[in-house]
Amino acid sequence: MGSLVYGSASIELKFEDRVLAHLQVVMSTKLRRGESFFFSWFDDPAVGDGRSSLWIDPAIPLYFRYDGIQQPALNKAWLEEMAISAGSNQGLVLLEEPGADGPVRSGDNSVKRKNASS
Repeated sequence: MGSLVYGSASIELKFEDRVLAHLQVVMSTKLRRGESFFFSWFDDPAVGDGRSSLWIDPAIPLYFRYDGIQQPALNKAWLEEMAISAGSNQGLVLLEEPGADGPVRSGDNSVKRKNASS
């Protein structure tokens, strides 16, 4: 499971490498254009079963760290859905991969939020 570290290591999000690879493509495309946006995901039921959002801005550093050495295969349809979402007023919402069952949730070890300062 890889990590996305945002800002000065105060927020670390855990993702399966496949999810992280798709997020990296979409986020880097937006940031390369100088565009800020919200990124939202579903929380683990253990922390309230809600949804969290993070403001992604080109001035704040992002660090993508993969646990595996293999580059995951990218799903073009999923990238397109994520890019459309990232360009909307709602921002990038992490949803299930096309053809998967149900939304990506932190309870299935796809997304985990960790406050690195604790």
